[in-house]
Amino acid sequence: MKRVTKYAFWWIPLGLSILFLTSCEKFLNPEQELRIEEENLYKDWYEYRSVEMGMYALQQKLVEQLLILGELRGDLLEITPNATADMVEIYNFNISKTNEFASPTGFFKLIAACNNFIRILEQEQPAVVDPESPVNNYDNLYGEAICMRAWAYFNAVRIYGKVPYIHESLTTIEEVEAYIKSPGTYIDSVHILFAKDGFYNDTVFNEPIDLEKQYYDTDLVIDTYTNQIKNKVKAVGVNHFIVNNDDTWEVTIWNDYAMDALMGQMYLTQGDLVQASSHFLRIMNNPSDTYRYHIDDSFGYGAWRNIFNQIDTREHIYTIWFNKGNFQQNSFQSYFEDWGPHKYKLKPTYLSILNWESVFRGAVIDVDQNNPDLTEVVFPGIPSDFYRGFGSSYYYVNNNVGISEQEYMDMLILRRDGDDRSSRAIMENMDTVVMKYSIGRNSFGQDANYTIYRASGIQLYMAEIYTYWVYIQNDLPITNTNSALGILNDGSNYTLDAGRVEVGVRGRVGLGSGSAAIAIRNINYLHDPFTNEITGYTDLTGDFSGKQEHLEDEIMNERARELAFEGERFYDLMRVSKRRNDPSYLAQRVASKFPANRRDQIYNYLLDENNWYINYFE
Repeated sequence: MKRVTKYAFWWIPLGLSILFLTSCEKFLNPEQELRIEEENLYKDWYEYRSVEMGMYALQQKLVEQLLILGELRGDLLEITPNATADMVEIYNFNISKTNEFASPTGFFKLIAACNNFIRILEQEQPAVVDPESPVNNYDNLYGEAICMRAWAYFNAVRIYGKVPYIHESLTTIEEVEAYIKSPGTYIDSVHILFAKDGFYNDTVFNEPIDLEKQYYDTDLVIDTYTNQIKNKVKAVGVNHFIVNNDDTWEVTIWNDYAMDALMGQMYLTQGDLVQASSHFLRIMNNPSDTYRYHIDDSFGYGAWRNIFNQIDTREHIYTIWFNKGNFQQNSFQSYFEDWGPHKYKLKPTYLSILNWESVFRGAVIDVDQNNPDLTEVVFPGIPSDFYRGFGSSYYYVNNNVGISEQEYMDMLILRRDGDDRSSRAIMENMDTVVMKYSIGRNSFGQDANYTIYRASGIQLYMAEIYTYWVYIQNDLPITNTNSALGILNDGSNYTLDAGRVEVGVRGRVGLGSGSAAIAIRNINYLHDPFTNEITGYTDLTGDFSGKQEHLEDEIMNERARELAFEGERFYDLMRVSKRRNDPSYLAQRVASKFPANRRDQIYNYLLDENNWYINYFE
């Protein structure tokens, strides 16, 4: 199967009948559909694989919802006057059940499709449930479907707080919707009870069963589906490289590393740092000769933006692929771009821009260890996390004309040196746009990829774990904060081999050393975000928990710079708030993006954790 046929199905109802496109021409044309009865399908390997591609098409349809709910409710993204009414509802935390981004239907469709495909594999290829049988491609398909279903449940429960358990006998969206709407017990009249020794022996057909409606909260979803992955999955991801010589296929389908990323993310959400770390470390310490998923200089400095204009197995773990030529598009450019045919509905917040522009490299600071009040900045340094910020994550535009790099740096230097008037003159009538989904795309592309997991995100998850990971050695508590700092700054958390260069998440964009590096100190200086002058300091001497929280804050700031607008920000804030048992952590950060006259209202609303979820099933 070649790249051009990837995800060629736009929607496949995997129930009593499905869509299957037989010829190459029809396979690429979503308008031509042929319904084939299920008993006439699944006659050879290619039919199985085609149906699996249809399930990936269902995942494609979720990406806009995932990004909007993961970012617009956070502190890095806000609406413009062009925003739709549904976006305004999301932004204001006043979400109706008719909101297009609030609907769980996309998740239900994917879960139902997974249920059906898993059922068919267990029926027609019973070796997939035999742990002793040799691994083959059907096992890989089975693993993909199990992971996809777990991912759908996990993302749904993060959004809704609780989700109905969709029984495995429910295999069409019509059945699912009838089950959801039923007032009490739902009777499934087409349930098939498979015999233990295979589909054709002693199998009972059409056995009616009563399905009690159950709702799973976050812990139950995580417990259920981590156990299911551990106990059912023998292998994940069909190896297409051997037939198409395209290694990027591996990271655009569910694979072993993506499975570990999902497992680690679920355990981290639950607060199980030991289990989470075991899965993240499998990714970070993988045996690849190319040190895959380590942070080297492959995407260093100006190459950082290449993460978003291509798919590369050195950084991408699991990315949902789009291609205009195959009618596979999304609305990201329309949401974000302020030029061409687009609507400019969403933009970065002021505070998100400040995250990049308040970073200084090359500063010289004369530190007085004995009297912090006498510490002074000798040279403020050069402002801006330039390579990850301007032109990569965001951009300044005035009347469809972007600011030049030279004008941008002039503006920052003038502002640093106190010439606010000249700085403001450069920025007059400028607005900001999100750039991550425009890199390498023409104005009519509308086919930016959407990354679910990538290397730096996993590395920063692990830094978060190291911040709180304390172990006993010789009866003494030992911390792993140096490993967290290595991930952030220079890659020193790894044991370096000859010829191998590790640079750290900040190091690969020139911020991992000197005054730009993140450090854990007793005295932590506060700096003016524009001039880098010292404005005060905090004294954490003897305050171990204070130092942990300070480092965690730095990691969350780093996640904002590295991963902004990729769909995880609101859940990052939720996770830290729950770990600290402090809802004000999330409430304060989200409220800060609102106008002054609304901040208290939003802050007080978000102090109630129930308001972090869309209460769709109340």
